Amino acid sequence: MLIMAAPKVCSDLQEVWQIVGWILWVFKIVIPIIIIIFGMIDLGKAVVASKDDEIKKSIKSLAMRAVAGVIIFFIPALVAAIFGMVDSFQEVEGEYAVCELCIKNPGKCGSNAGSGNNDRGTKESCTSAGGVWDSKTNTCQGI
Repeated sequence: MLIMAAPKVCSDLQEVWQIVGWILWVFKIVIPIIIIIFGMIDLGKAVVASKDDEIKKSIKSLAMRAVAGVIIFFIPALVAAIFGMVDSFQEVEGEYAVCELCIKNPGKCGSNAGSGNNDRGTKESCTSAGGVWDSKTNTCQGI
């Protein structure tokens, strides 16, 4: 009978999770700036026009944009919750720590990811996040 090793989605694809982490990091910076700029422009136009209806409309638009910006900040928490549920499965236990690190702190994810030694980069990612690397199962424990 052929027994296959459990897939290591987070360890094997840590470069992808790191890119996702960088994209989320950029969104966290860019979206609030865009909301502030567009809000200032819309509110400025409405105030210059001195029309109450336009001022109310621009304030409502600014509020909707602010809600959209706040939702962006909940995406990492949602992703962490999903990975937390998946991590509870025995087959992938400990893999979540790598995904969580790469998404929440992409700068510390897999410092040797491009060197061809993925396990070493994963081990360093685990220990830099305060976890303990289990060499028997090649997983990160304690994060």
